[in-house]
Amino acid sequence: MRESADIQFAPVPPDPPRVAPEWLKAIGEWLEWLLKPLGKLLGGSWSVIEMGLMIGAALGFAWIAWSLLWPLWLARGNRARAPAPDWTPPREEALALLEDADRLAAQGLFGEAAHLLLQRSVGQIARARPDWLTPASTAREIGAIGALPAEARTAFGTISALVERARYALRPLAAEDWSTARAAYARFALEPLGRTG
Repeated sequence: MRESADIQFAPVPPDPPRVAPEWLKAIGEWLEWLLKPLGKLLGGSWSVIEMGLMIGAALGFAWIAWSLLWPLWLARGNRARAPAPDWTPPREEALALLEDADRLAAQGLFGEAAHLLLQRSVGQIARARPDWLTPASTAREIGAIGALPAEARTAFGTISALVERARYALRPLAAEDWSTARAAYARFALEPLGRTG
């Protein structure tokens, strides 16, 4: 087999190296002359440059937070403190709600009656001032809105505390609890939302 000329056993000599044109060599030498001082500077003081990059990144993040998030935070705070026009739930709506809740309470469903008062109270606030609420607003957050009058905050807090006890602590409400929630709703429904207390 080795004697056959059809099969090559010796290594093939490599192609001769390509010779770069003179214009390309001139560009390379010029780039070397231009960038060599920068390369020496970067190579010799990389720890300083790394620290500078980290400080720059931190400053960039702070600038983004300041320019984008800070105005949103201020707008959120101003929205809660903005004065609202006077508002009272329509008397017919409040009376209809009390009738519906009284029917539940008459059946001994005091927790459900108080929950109905809370749900409709939230609905009344949402219709009057939708900018105060988000889909994730809790009853405690709503009750802590600074623009709500003090009487309305107290009444709303009373109702929400009773509903939390009934729904989440699984402690059923008694007739006295229902009377407290009903009286709190009556105060809340008659208190204009725009007055501060």
